Amino acid sequence: MTGDILRMLGITKSFPGVHALRQVDLSVRRGEIHAICGENGAGKSTLMKVLSGVYPHGSYEGEILFDGEPCRFAGIRDSERRGIVIIHQELALCPQLSIAENIFLGNEQAARGPFRSRRDDPAHPPDPSRGEHGRRGLRSVLRLIDWNRTNHEAARLLERVGLPESPVTPIADLGVGKQQLVEIAKALAKRVRLLILDEPTAALNDEDSAHLLDLVRGLRDEGITCVIISHKLNEVLAIADRVTILRDGRMIETLDLSEASGEVTEDRIIAGMVGRDLEHRFPPHEPRIGDEVLRIEDWTVHSPTQHGRVVVDGAGLTLRRGEIVGLAGLMGAGRTELAMSVFGHSYGTGISGRLYKDGKPIEARTVRDAIRHGIAYATEDRKRYGLNLIEDVKRNVSAAGLGRLARRGWVNANEEYRVADGFRRDLGIRAPSVLSETGKLSGGNQQKVVLAKWIFTEPEVLILDEPTRGIDVGAKYEIYSIVNRLAERGTAILLISSELPELLGLCDRIYTMAAGRITAEVPRAEATQERLMTYMTLNRNGRVRKEAP
Repeated sequence: MTGDILRMLGITKSFPGVHALRQVDLSVRRGEIHAICGENGAGKSTLMKVLSGVYPHGSYEGEILFDGEPCRFAGIRDSERRGIVIIHQELALCPQLSIAENIFLGNEQAARGPFRSRRDDPAHPPDPSRGEHGRRGLRSVLRLIDWNRTNHEAARLLERVGLPESPVTPIADLGVGKQQLVEIAKALAKRVRLLILDEPTAALNDEDSAHLLDLVRGLRDEGITCVIISHKLNEVLAIADRVTILRDGRMIETLDLSEASGEVTEDRIIAGMVGRDLEHRFPPHEPRIGDEVLRIEDWTVHSPTQHGRVVVDGAGLTLRRGEIVGLAGLMGAGRTELAMSVFGHSYGTGISGRLYKDGKPIEARTVRDAIRHGIAYATEDRKRYGLNLIEDVKRNVSAAGLGRLARRGWVNANEEYRVADGFRRDLGIRAPSVLSETGKLSGGNQQKVVLAKWIFTEPEVLILDEPTRGIDVGAKYEIYSIVNRLAERGTAILLISSELPELLGLCDRIYTMAAGRITAEVPRAEATQERLMTYMTLNRNGRVRKEAP
């Protein structure tokens, strides 16, 4: 590493009523992996959006120096021309297009030799009233795409990132882990020099995460500088050369991991992020478990898009009042499909099996039926399915329980405000008021709004699907505390999580799934990560898969 490739000096960025960044200084060395850590709302993504031109020059204060030269980016294209490429947490891929089309979208591989449009015909001169070139937004010379070259270059890039897929494969056919690799290939196609990765492993399982981190190390060895935003501190310590900590929009410190000789720990980083030590990652929990409230028997679900494919195969489990039950499984095991199909047949076709509530059979063929029976489901994708981001907190909190606020078809607006404000205070939702736009809240606070929405329905069974995905350690602790309080009130909770330490730290019992089947039920006292992983990697014949660790 020789010198700094990037320096950001005195970066200050404000939104209406919010100071997102305050005089932040950041230096990134050439050829290093530089991690940026902080709680949700600390300013990490905002800082990177300033760097990449998402927030253009003039919308912030401060200076950006890249290769020692001042940069004033008017947009993302300007930063990409300099070799700065950002991959956002929400991947910017078109599902219906092929891998190759996505890699070169906006950066098309043109056929050699121009294709001249009618506009270049002397018999049809341009119309000055239509703008400088006669036709607004069109180039005087159009080029056709060279598809052979496009697919050939895409195949070369896929090999470079270690993705054994055909360039013509539709993005919709790929899992999230492979889509991340396509995004990196897309960045490489733009001759990236500084790659920004925002929560790249948030939605990945352990195997895909390890592959992605190995790829990032390889890019560093090739001389590509990487900036990575991550809440997974174990990954930060494993991969980063240095880590910068932000808190409340300010730069707290930069730690050099290569020189620390193991002195920098997760607890050390957490203390910088939250401004205090977290003695325990999980709040204390004394279970008070009651009678069985929900039983699922022989539950089978077929894929709605792949004819004949069974995604949940004869699954069964029980939930008791006041109990937190975990559901563990690798990506594709069928956990979310099981949860959504139970919640009013929200997913799947050909659903069969039996549901029992308090020992009596029930039918829950619609979401309304499920809510009426006291079942609630908080989705893993809160931004797409859990919230209306352009609505205020009040409307989101009341969305699933409007009937509780309505009289003769009219919603009592004063009562709606009172209820939402009560949840804002009770759950610690950090928003100026319940009239604040939900999309402008941090991830942790958005998740609290999702919980408030379902708590308002007074469920007896609450299914939480990846409730802390993409949330920092401080906000996680707050979510865990809310979960414990709900269990203490007698709510039965089914917790789906890809983080085994989270399941071990919260749950009273843990079920494991593999290939659509429940493979084990493990009491808390007997659960270990190794034992759970063994059951999570069983195949349909009950044998451990060869790739199991």
